[in-house]
Order: sequence, then C-alpha cells, then structure tokens
Amino acid sequence: MKNNTVIDEYISVFPEEVQVKLQEFRKTVIKAAPEAEEKIGYGIPTLFLMGNLVHFGGFKNHIGFYPGPEGISEFKDQLTDYELSKGTIKFPHNKPLPVDLITKITQFRAAENLKKALLKKQK
Repeated sequence: MKNNTVIDEYISVFPEEVQVKLQEFRKTVIKAAPEAEEKIGYGIPTLFLMGNLVHFGGFKNHIGFYPGPEGISEFKDQLTDYELSKGTIKFPHNKPLPVDLITKITQFRAAENLKKALLKKQK
C-alpha cells in the first residue's frame, strides 16, 4: 500500500478531533485490506482492489462509510446502532469507531471483489 499524500491532504482540512477519527478509520481499512490501493474516488478516500472496495468520508457529525449495498446487507444485524441508507453507514463522532466491524466489512468486500475478478477472468 502506497502512502497517499492526497488522502493525507483530504484528512488535514478537518478539525483535529475529526482528523484523529479519520486516521483511525483509514488505518483500520488499510489493515483489513493491505493489498488494496488508496486513492480518491468520488471526492473521498477510497480503497481499490480489482474495483472500488470501500470509501469513507468526514462530515461535521459523523464519518460516512460506503461499503456498497452488499457490505451493509451482509452485516445489517450488527449495524442496528448506526444510521444506514442503501450504501452508507454513518458512524457518529460521539461514539468510538467499531474497529472490528469495520474490519469485517472491509474484508468481506475484499473477498467479494476478488471473487468477482476471478469469475470475470474465467469467462
């Protein structure tokens, strides 16, 4: 995984307490998918592995996590404490980040992307 200064710049514009959360989030997803590449996609930090893996972004009151609809439906029973929409999970700043859950979701998405890439290659 390359150190991505563009993502450092993205994080640097937030207030310090949000920067700390974003760095923790970033470290968590990188550790969960170390073979993925960091980049900016849709204007926010993105992990890319045979396609977009997960995105995350900072907001005034939460961190948005975008693991796609599959990433949410697979873990819906573990996400009852968080605001959800079709492809978004909102982790409020006033609660600790659920590092284990973020890790599981990211690893699930990595496995899905690798499986899709393998199937595509076999065709």
